[in-house]
Amino acid sequence: MAADKVSTVRHLYDAFGRGDIDTLLAGLTPDCRWQSNGDRAAYPTFGLFEGHDGVRSFFGHLAQELDFTLFSPDELHASGDKVFVIGHSAMTVRQTGKTVAMDWVHVFTFRDGKVSAFHDFVDTHQIVEATR
Repeated sequence: MAADKVSTVRHLYDAFGRGDIDTLLAGLTPDCRWQSNGDRAAYPTFGLFEGHDGVRSFFGHLAQELDFTLFSPDELHASGDKVFVIGHSAMTVRQTGKTVAMDWVHVFTFRDGKVSAFHDFVDTHQIVEATR
């Protein structure tokens, strides 16, 4: 059901907001594919991360690299096996102290009641520029 998927995604965002990565991982299939647009050579949270260990690595890099001052998933829409989320965030790049604010889209794909894939569409150029 669409409402169940949206509720699950909200639960995952709540876990992220608390820094509770174990709860977040419990909502993912063991073979989950977690992808953020961009090349990992340009920034450590870009690229594909696979499985729970890969997703844990993604969030470890995220915590090392960025301080979020705002993270707002504003619109959640379910269709078929997917939930599409439109949101915005603001953050400071720890390395440089530069701030970044952007809109983004997240796409969650479900299998057997859990997230089997995540794709993050962000302004990669803005993030890379803030690291310089």
